[in-house]
Amino acid sequence: MGRKRVRVAAQVSKKAKKAKTNAVQKIEEVEEVPPLTRFQSESEDSEEVDRSDMGGSPAKENDKPKNVAKAKVSWTNKQRVLIFGCRGIGFRDRHLMDDLRTLMPHSRTDSKMQRKDTLFVVNEIAEMKNCNKCLLFEGRKGRKDLYLWASNIARGPSAKFLVENVHTMAELKMTGNCLKSSRPLLSFDKNFDAHPHLAVLRELFTQIFSVPNHHPKSQPFFDHVYTFTVVDDKIWFRNYQILTEEDGSLAEIGPRFVLNPIKVFESSFCGQTLWENPKYVTPTAHRSMMKRMKAGKYRDNVQTKAAYEASRPTESTYDLDPTDAVFANDEKADEEQRKMSDQRVPLKQRKRNKKKEVDEETAKATMEGNEDPADNDGEDALAPENNVVDLDVDDEEEDVTIID
Repeated sequence: MGRKRVRVAAQVSKKAKKAKTNAVQKIEEVEEVPPLTRFQSESEDSEEVDRSDMGGSPAKENDKPKNVAKAKVSWTNKQRVLIFGCRGIGFRDRHLMDDLRTLMPHSRTDSKMQRKDTLFVVNEIAEMKNCNKCLLFEGRKGRKDLYLWASNIARGPSAKFLVENVHTMAELKMTGNCLKSSRPLLSFDKNFDAHPHLAVLRELFTQIFSVPNHHPKSQPFFDHVYTFTVVDDKIWFRNYQILTEEDGSLAEIGPRFVLNPIKVFESSFCGQTLWENPKYVTPTAHRSMMKRMKAGKYRDNVQTKAAYEASRPTESTYDLDPTDAVFANDEKADEEQRKMSDQRVPLKQRKRNKKKEVDEETAKATMEGNEDPADNDGEDALAPENNVVDLDVDDEEEDVTIID
């Protein structure tokens, strides 16, 4: 009995070794076979299984491959973009920065940089964050002006832009929508080939905004497109959703902004100036010019009014009634007209006018020497001793105290 058990165990071990060697040979054959032949072999195996179900000879288990080698996906383009800003940017600028972070899954963030620090510190911050590209937002003039720095940290170049006409995704509320972290298509205008500095900016934008292939945080889909268009020497940025692949219809998603290039430097945030925009006007100078235009408009209005007053005729332009000369020297009519005009004057003003007339008459009588104290019977109403004068104003008797 003991010998039989040993023989059976030896036979079982031999069968197991043969099955193992056959399986290894099959796996090696599958790895060497091209994809089409592999699919054919799998279909043949399925046919054999079907034949076994129909009553044919069943296929052996050792003939089927157990492990199939999978193709390794390599992530070679390891571009990382550092997106952050300086202290002093506005709320709309901060929302634009957040939108770009959402659209670019290969971006990294950092806290706001102090305004007293130099821009060369950005290179050290990017190296600490293991980033080789950078987008820096910088605010000036009390959050009125926004500047954008785009830089290649390793070798340069770097460019400075003035950001104008900023509209965020939350502000626009467009109908377009795309998958988050999906890869975009980049579309550049043909004008980028017309000038050397635009060609440099196109390559810089391509390396910054393009999402690397097989990035861990990205989705393997192309459902939106970034467009860079040159109009009036400015770069217009738009983000569109690809609705259908057949006709290529698009729907805008946002954000949108305009980049006015200022300078292109040789290195990252330093170096020689490779190109400078000769048509660039600072926002401060633009605002000053607008104020001058408004002031010039006001001066034009004043001059126009003065010219109109000078050109007006001094005499009447219509024929007068000849009967008006009859009442030219009518004292009674003049008195009535004066009373009517006095009624429109307030009471206090009438009192002042009456007092002024009395003072003038007194001074005139004193200078002429026509005043005789004996004729007044001791009652000189205009004397300094008597400060109370009876005045008739609109047939009303009122006492007015005159203080010398």
